[in-house]
Amino acid sequence: MRPRAKTPQETTAPRAATAARARATARRADGDGDGPPGRARRTGVLLILLSLASAVACCLVFTWWLPSDGERYQDYRAAEPCPSSALTMGDTDCLSTWRLTVEKTVNRTAGKESVHDATLTYRDSWRGTVHFNGSGPLLERLGPGDRVTATAWRGEIMVLAGDGVRQDTLEAPRDELQMNAAVGVLAGLVAVQCLVFGAVRLARPLDHGSLTWEPYGRWVLFSLFGVCFAVGFAAVWTRVPWWTVPLAAVPLAGCAALWFRLRLRRHPRRQG
Repeated sequence: MRPRAKTPQETTAPRAATAARARATARRADGDGDGPPGRARRTGVLLILLSLASAVACCLVFTWWLPSDGERYQDYRAAEPCPSSALTMGDTDCLSTWRLTVEKTVNRTAGKESVHDATLTYRDSWRGTVHFNGSGPLLERLGPGDRVTATAWRGEIMVLAGDGVRQDTLEAPRDELQMNAAVGVLAGLVAVQCLVFGAVRLARPLDHGSLTWEPYGRWVLFSLFGVCFAVGFAAVWTRVPWWTVPLAAVPLAGCAALWFRLRLRRHPRRQG
């Protein structure tokens, strides 16, 4: 028996269905609607916007915050004692000294909260509170009624001294520009990571390769924080110039990102 020949309707219908499926697949691949490609592209746009914000923060650190702190520290170092005719706790560039009385002190550390304050008075005309980074070496020795010598600069108390012991307040400028640089480098590196991850999602919404948040993106981001702050603290402790921080942190961060990439290639199952 001869096989029955297919009618035109039977051959046209499957072709039409196949064409419809192909068009739907093409629309999904183009990122239309709320499918995975569309979400990937929206995520890419958000990452690029975040990259721009981080880049602006990086520029502000190196063009405003770091130079401002450096200039303030140099001005403080160059300040001279005020003449007797200009003794005032106002906004002056000279160093004035005052004999103050301790009204009360607060030394409290509970979990993440840490408060180290001293409330001071000058006769009956002035009362204020100064803040410290820790209880030692002077604050822990002070009590109500004690007399201390305060050094003021630009309207703020910079140092308290008593019984031969000195302690800087939180207002005192510090030569710790290395940490400013570490924050700036971190912002710049985060900008680079967000830009790369965002650009990949715009260009290849269905295939990000290893540039996914879990685990590669998470590993890289955590390594950026660790590298930048480790280099910053090390630079502060060793007293090296602030510009050594980007010279050391950027290559180390790049090596960490490359090492994580190679690790994923050796262990592809770990990639989410």
